[in-house]
Amino acid sequence: MVIAVDFDGTIVEHRYPSIGREIPFAIDTLKKLSSERHKLILWSVREGKLLDEAVAFCRERGLEFYAVNRDYPEEEKNLNNHFSRKLKADVFIDDRNLGGLPDWGIIYEMINRKLTYEDLMRKYEYGSEPEKPKSFFARLFGK
Repeated sequence: MVIAVDFDGTIVEHRYPSIGREIPFAIDTLKKLSSERHKLILWSVREGKLLDEAVAFCRERGLEFYAVNRDYPEEEKNLNNHFSRKLKADVFIDDRNLGGLPDWGIIYEMINRKLTYEDLMRKYEYGSEPEKPKSFFARLFGK
């Protein structure tokens, strides 16, 4: 998966323009996802020196990103006719999500097991794996 990850409030506590303390398990979880071959993109409002500081903060802790504020490392605005500030990612991890930022353990489980937040909550509420709904065609043709 391509996973876009915010920095302030997601990897570290909000202290912008300073860098806050690391949110527990954020870096470790992201390193694990990266080791499982997910492509991580740092997706931040930070630019210039402030962005360089955020990248350095993560790098010092052993976390490298596939790309930073772009879809792929080599992407340049003036060389890409289809350049868009909107990233093309499978998942966005951001403290500004509707409902806020889940615990990093929950985030990992959702990505690793391909669960929605609703699936995960149902699992914890009922104590069993949620059944995946049948596809439209399976329901239509009774399979």
